[in-house]
Amino acid sequence: MTPAAAAGTVRLGDLTVNRLGFGAMRVCGPDIWGPPKDRAAAHRVLRRAIELGVNFFDTADSYGPEVDEMLIAEALHPYPPGLVIGTKGGLVRPTRHAWDPDGRPEHLLRALDGSLKRLKLERIDLYQFHAPDPRVPFAESVGALAGAQLAGKIRHLGVSNVTLRQLAEARRIAPIVSVQNRYNLEDRASEDVLGACEQAGIAFLPWYPLGAGRVLRSSKLRRMAARAGTTPSHVALAWLLARSPVMLPIPGTASIPHLEENVTAAALKLAAADLAALG
Repeated sequence: MTPAAAAGTVRLGDLTVNRLGFGAMRVCGPDIWGPPKDRAAAHRVLRRAIELGVNFFDTADSYGPEVDEMLIAEALHPYPPGLVIGTKGGLVRPTRHAWDPDGRPEHLLRALDGSLKRLKLERIDLYQFHAPDPRVPFAESVGALAGAQLAGKIRHLGVSNVTLRQLAEARRIAPIVSVQNRYNLEDRASEDVLGACEQAGIAFLPWYPLGAGRVLRSSKLRRMAARAGTTPSHVALAWLLARSPVMLPIPGTASIPHLEENVTAAALKLAAADLAALG
């Protein structure tokens, strides 16, 4: 068994992946902008994730922008059997610090075609609408992607940064196999969405699973990690895995040692008392 397989698997429609994935955005340059300083090192991180048994990679056209998808293709194409790449469209980056929603159907269809080209794919296994655009009716955005799915460019559809109402609306338009919302030990605002995903058998991808490091400063978490002889990040990831069977954490890093540390968290089983203490 590979390290990433220790937490079991989760379904993405008719696809099955190990329940610890890899968020690839960190291999881009600082602020997820531009190429990495060491492109070969970024390739090594991506390849090491495969060696560790990670078979779900999360990316988006806005990471870089466009850089992240190109790095994945450079490092991994032709892709190994069983690898599922999930990408997203619907955010644009006019500047380094801007993440602006663009849910216009014409933009989403152009973004999808760009992702297909950069990833060197004829069909994307999982394409997620990155964020609702308040200027565009949500149903129009999802409907455009549902049409692309019928055209054979998308295998499975997901949504990201959605409310419970928006998830229900998306599911009335097309089958939804994943939701990617912010969720971690300190931020559980999407608890209702997670519950709906559990009921429907929809995979839940928590972004910022470690809260960009903020979660790890919790004194309770640090004490628990010390008692278990492990690290706070291990405990935080193990808590997510224990939280729900549909949870698919995607911790990201540009460091091989950090990657290896994250993946070994798949084997950590927290005691019932520790889970209760974390709430």
